[in-house]
Amino acid sequence: MGRRVLITGLDSFWGGRMAQALESDPEVEMILGMGTREPTVPLERTEFVKADQTYSILSRIVGATQVDTIVHTFLVVDSTRVSSRALHEINVIGTMNLLAAAGQSGSPVRQVVVKSSTLVYGSASTDPTWFREEMPRTSPARTRVERSLLEVEGFVRDFAEDNPATVVSVLRFANVLGTDIITPISTNLSRPICPAVAGYDPLLQFVEEDDVVRCLEHVTRQRIPGLYNVAGTGKLPWSEVTGICGTRLLPISPVGTHAAAAPLVRLGLIEFPPELESLLRYGRGVDTTRIGKTGFSCRYTTAGAVESFIRAVRLRRSVGDAPPSYTYSQDIEHFFRHSSAVVRSEG
Repeated sequence: MGRRVLITGLDSFWGGRMAQALESDPEVEMILGMGTREPTVPLERTEFVKADQTYSILSRIVGATQVDTIVHTFLVVDSTRVSSRALHEINVIGTMNLLAAAGQSGSPVRQVVVKSSTLVYGSASTDPTWFREEMPRTSPARTRVERSLLEVEGFVRDFAEDNPATVVSVLRFANVLGTDIITPISTNLSRPICPAVAGYDPLLQFVEEDDVVRCLEHVTRQRIPGLYNVAGTGKLPWSEVTGICGTRLLPISPVGTHAAAAPLVRLGLIEFPPELESLLRYGRGVDTTRIGKTGFSCRYTTAGAVESFIRAVRLRRSVGDAPPSYTYSQDIEHFFRHSSAVVRSEG
């Protein structure tokens, strides 16, 4: 039997991209994706199961499908997208249910891969130049996203200790830029003005979206256990990032910053979630030596990720957004995959 993989968040950007990547792997016999909505990308052989955001049905799914690998991409790292309650349900309760399913008696699961974030380190004036994986953050968690991710990683760490026969991988990705992903940072960099905290020009690190998928593939296919930072080489000052993107910095008062930014947020001029405020003061850098020793390296440096992103933005401004080309339909997908009327190529 080949590998049987379950992907959480199939309807999310990362879940869909990861499923597409694994579909080309001949060693993967079956791919099952779970999500709260239908997938948004075309998938040739990935099956889809609709679930609530806490994945309360996951134990039954694992038992019924005998999946041996779970790739957990469904963690919220942007507090502007969901309410506080939904954030807790998705990140904390959803992960608890996932680990309970993976660790239940007789579970076939032998690998769990978790897509996390360098947000777990926070951003503070006391931070080291480069965070290594074993280093704790130097300041208390200030945002609900950070608190939820720390809680999630604590659950995963306990699970790994209690289930030594299961390969557990946690990947902490730096802030992502790319041709398709939409984040508060990418939205700001796409606009005429971009927020900055007056008096600060932090050094930032990015990872390109394709490198995120490549790294998830790498640890999944190679069954690599452990905790890893993933980011492009180098750091750039925020002023240089915005300069490359051709957007004008809008300094916001360093005192009462959140309140000062609120009117601009309400007007839709900027996006300024709490986790971005501290980043634009102090920046963040992570050491990627450990993931490099596994044989993985990012194709894009931090500067390369910024340049790739802005090229895509400028192309869209010139030619416009491509019209949606895919709408998921359970009935149509079932027809193409299982109907005897469909002519299938040999081999």
